[in-house]
Amino acid sequence: MPGRPLAAVASFALVLAAACPVSAANDRGPLAIFQDQLAAASMRAPGHVAIAVRDLATGLTTGVNQGAEMPAASTIKIPVMVEVFRQLAAGRFDLNTRVALRASDRDWGSGELARAAAGSQYSVGALLTVMIDVSDNTATNMLIRLVGRQRINTTMRQLGLTHTRLSDFIRSSGPIRWALRSSPADMVRLLDRMAREQLIDEWSSRAMISILSDQQHNGLLPEPLPFGTAVAHKTGTLHDTLNDVGIVYLGGEPYVIAVMTTDLPTLDAGRRFIRGVSRLAYDALGRFASWREESGYPAFSLGASRFPPLETPDQQMWSNPQAESAAPDSEVVPVATPATPAPAAAPAPL
Repeated sequence: MPGRPLAAVASFALVLAAACPVSAANDRGPLAIFQDQLAAASMRAPGHVAIAVRDLATGLTTGVNQGAEMPAASTIKIPVMVEVFRQLAAGRFDLNTRVALRASDRDWGSGELARAAAGSQYSVGALLTVMIDVSDNTATNMLIRLVGRQRINTTMRQLGLTHTRLSDFIRSSGPIRWALRSSPADMVRLLDRMAREQLIDEWSSRAMISILSDQQHNGLLPEPLPFGTAVAHKTGTLHDTLNDVGIVYLGGEPYVIAVMTTDLPTLDAGRRFIRGVSRLAYDALGRFASWREESGYPAFSLGASRFPPLETPDQQMWSNPQAESAAPDSEVVPVATPATPAPAAAPAPL
């Protein structure tokens, strides 16, 4: 797997040398340097890794094994949250709707709700909060039961996620690595729409970002970044698997990043790898934002999905998902407007 990005780098260098003056070929910008860094990091990676990074201002995306299907672990809770908000917007229930705990919902792998008595009731808002921010598996199972597992999978397919599926409830002691699957490309696609406030609707996108921003497990993507950097993200841990996916707010120039690792010799090795990639991305996207500003290209805009072409050889190192941005509206799950507007505040914690 690592050989592929290196081959792409070598091929790009030959094409560029033939097409551009020597001075231009030697003037390598932050995107090309970052691609080289990711390729090199993948060769030293523990286990199997997959990475996708998207600059939201331009839509340019790079990575290593972006479409590789990987164990999702608890990052699958983002699709669960999306389906909950889709049904909220459709008016099926609201944030104050109470859900009773069943014995079959319990999973002891993560969270405290498994210790609660059967029949205990919690609001949808409270379950969303603990599902994401402390990764409570029992709360997740309650919400999966509420909205329907197959409905979650159908919505993800309609949103264009080709490798994301939930084949069971969260069962830490079972074959969970095969039951919960996704890819960096899928997670970046989902979070891109959320960051642009185009996932379900504007209020839903903002509420989901608010929940993700209160994440309590911050030892991966956020750990190496400057103090105060806002990151809306979700981690996932499973035996030999460690993932983190999220939106990083680099000043006014956010980017989306998904790093997934599995078959790790140790979780510490995975932590070091994800932190290293996170810092590389932060530095590279910061330099690229400065380059764009100096070159007169537009900054990130929430409503924008298409951008003028970049006149830089760096663009050839990355892919621009214009087809994705221009996809017909039928790809997006249609929902009805709620009869009563939802509150602007994020769900209250338990």
